Order: sequence, then C-alpha cells, then structure tokens
Amino acid sequence: MFERITFAQEILGGRACLRGMRITVAVIVGQVAHGASFEEILRGYPDLEREDVEQAVEYAAWLTQEEIYNV
Repeated sequence: MFERITFAQEILGGRACLRGMRITVAVIVGQVAHGASFEEILRGYPDLEREDVEQAVEYAAWLTQEEIYNV
C-alpha cells in the first residue's frame, strides 16, 4: 500500500522513513504542515522524488483515520 515507506530497526530505530533513507515521514510532513511546497522540499532533499513526498503525506493522512464510538 505504501511501498515507499520503510521501517528498519537499524535506520532511526524503526521510524517511518522514505525508501530506506534517513529521511523520516515526520520530517517531510512537518515541512508540509509549515507551508513548504513539494518543490521546496525536493530542493532541500535532492535524493527524494516527488512520489516520496506525496506518499509521506498520504501515509500521514492514513494514520490519522480514526473511528469515534459514542458510548
């Protein structure tokens, strides 16, 4: 489902990273949250591809899905 999101204990303790690099989803999503455009992020992280940034945002959105039950 998220083929660009990887988890490896030896890379940043298993945090969600992009394609096994030491660039976390949290860093990229944080930059988007603070107003950075995809182009700005790609300039700052030349090893990333646009699809990496898109999938980081998609993954973060997926993580926030929650169901609320009224008891």
